[in-house]
Amino acid sequence: MATAPPSTYSAVTLNINGEKHTLTVDHRTTLLDALRERLDMTGTKKGCDQGQCGACTVLLDKRRAVACLQLAVAAEGREITTIEGVAEGDRLHPVQQAFLDLDGYQCGYCTPGQICSAVAVIEEHAAGWPSAATDDVRPEAGPPPLTAEEIRERMSGNLCRCGAYVSIVQAVARAAEADARAAQDAPDTQGAPAAQGTEHEGAAA
Repeated sequence: MATAPPSTYSAVTLNINGEKHTLTVDHRTTLLDALRERLDMTGTKKGCDQGQCGACTVLLDKRRAVACLQLAVAAEGREITTIEGVAEGDRLHPVQQAFLDLDGYQCGYCTPGQICSAVAVIEEHAAGWPSAATDDVRPEAGPPPLTAEEIRERMSGNLCRCGAYVSIVQAVARAAEADARAAQDAPDTQGAPAAQGTEHEGAAA
């Protein structure tokens, strides 16, 4: 008696923008198609469908990924952030605001992928990750200056067929500056107790 072929479908639970979505998908279904066709999250765009244009860029555990090459079943258990989840409520992410202020888009089709990529680029740079444009890649050298050349290299996986690259570079630079200022202005809660202890010790002496 012939045995039934193994099922090519599985139920998966995807954690997208802080919400869990359970659906049954063919094992060959890409994350891009699951987002757009099954969950109606059409902010993530389908461009080349070959991983070359970056229009479908999303964040997986805060790292960039092209959703057209990522299988939906392989994204289970990971933190997925799409363009719909970048803002905090009604407050735009600094990258979104910079794109808006500096006209970092024209037709807007590539913009969701550009913004998701830029969010990760800023975090990667702040963490000290080098790029192909970085002169000194030694860990002790720290983050390189985020020059226009650095931004162009780090964003090179995202194509803009309208050619808005100059404004995109400017927008990423402005958002990175805003992020750096916010980090400097944040209270140093870890350092506060140590500083108070030193002060008390000096007074006691």
